[in-house]
Amino acid sequence: MDNIEDIIRKRKIANQKLLSLKSKVYDAFLQMEKVTYADGALPKKTKELIAIGISVITDCESCMQWHIDQAAACGATLHEILEAIEVAIEMGAGRVTVSARFALDVIERAFPNE
Repeated sequence: MDNIEDIIRKRKIANQKLLSLKSKVYDAFLQMEKVTYADGALPKKTKELIAIGISVITDCESCMQWHIDQAAACGATLHEILEAIEVAIEMGAGRVTVSARFALDVIERAFPNE
């Protein structure tokens, strides 16, 4: 839990620094974030669940913490969040099957008579 609190604290400090430096790129990022997660064809909750899965796949702890908290604030249940994580687990393992198929091709080439 200390790691989670540390992530939150560091995000707040960095956010304040970037705002105080009047970073145009960071400001554009915040605007993009606002537009991205606004209700549209997909509601904000669904978008946050998607972001959780992507966060797990990219192993971004700060992203996971942020988007899980945001999804919960939008009314996502523990089980909805868990399913988003489970989809990421499957996608991560699925990615490995692509590498495994290539490895099998290499094995066939290396051992043509077996």
